[in-house]
Amino acid sequence: MFEQITAPVAYHGEGPCWSEEWGGLRWVDMLAGDLLTLLPDGSIHRLHTGSPVAAFVRPRASGGFVVGLERGLGLADDPFGVVRPLPPLWDNADLRMNEGGTDPWGNLYAGSMSYSRAAGAGTLYKITPDLAACVVLPSVTTSNGIAFSPDGTRAYYHDTATRRTDVFDVVDRELTGRREFHAATGTSPDGLAVDSAGNVWVALNRVGKVRLYSPDAQILDEWNLPVRLVTAVTLGGQDGRDVFVTTSRENLDDPEPEAGAVFRARAEVPGLPVTPFAG
Repeated sequence: MFEQITAPVAYHGEGPCWSEEWGGLRWVDMLAGDLLTLLPDGSIHRLHTGSPVAAFVRPRASGGFVVGLERGLGLADDPFGVVRPLPPLWDNADLRMNEGGTDPWGNLYAGSMSYSRAAGAGTLYKITPDLAACVVLPSVTTSNGIAFSPDGTRAYYHDTATRRTDVFDVVDRELTGRREFHAATGTSPDGLAVDSAGNVWVALNRVGKVRLYSPDAQILDEWNLPVRLVTAVTLGGQDGRDVFVTTSRENLDDPEPEAGAVFRARAEVPGLPVTPFAG
């Protein structure tokens, strides 16, 4: 099902996001601190953020983008502009930003993790359009993959160390009632996306798979990729039915030849347009 559409251009590819703001698909080479954009001619534009980490990227409603940096966020005013770092969210050198996403109202959720993989060292933050940050979840280990249902009543989230996908109810635009959606025993659930039918797409790291769940947590399908470190998944393209998957070769002594490339497939159901960050 999946075809390789780029060379292995990233050491640790992550966080794919489709937006017309930058002309299509953008993702991060996380531990290089770079944003990668797939241009119409198939070439890759690489933009360094000025940080040793680029954790995720989302468009801004005012133009440009927001990016997760090592210890917080950065803003740019145009799609290929210079990143302006905001004041850090923490000063602990063992912590770095990992993954993030926006809710249907333009708030940003961004989570951290420990370089040393210390259990419970990370935090999930909510950043409002006025750039105020509050703690949503303390004591997470590897904050990953947050996305919302089409009607905005549910949010799906990974703390990868738990080996499961969790779901929240969204009440008055706040996350509540966290519970298990589906256990992924023996795998490491990483990035996720939700399509327009409410199905949940999950990248299963270390086992080289992408899995599709129905809104009631039934496994609808599963695909194997030729790369162990499958990191994240999103939907986009002109009709919203292109499925993009990022991969990594981080810390592999024997990476597959394709490790670090982006893969693409076609879905029956289109994805949801990305909500820009309102800040």
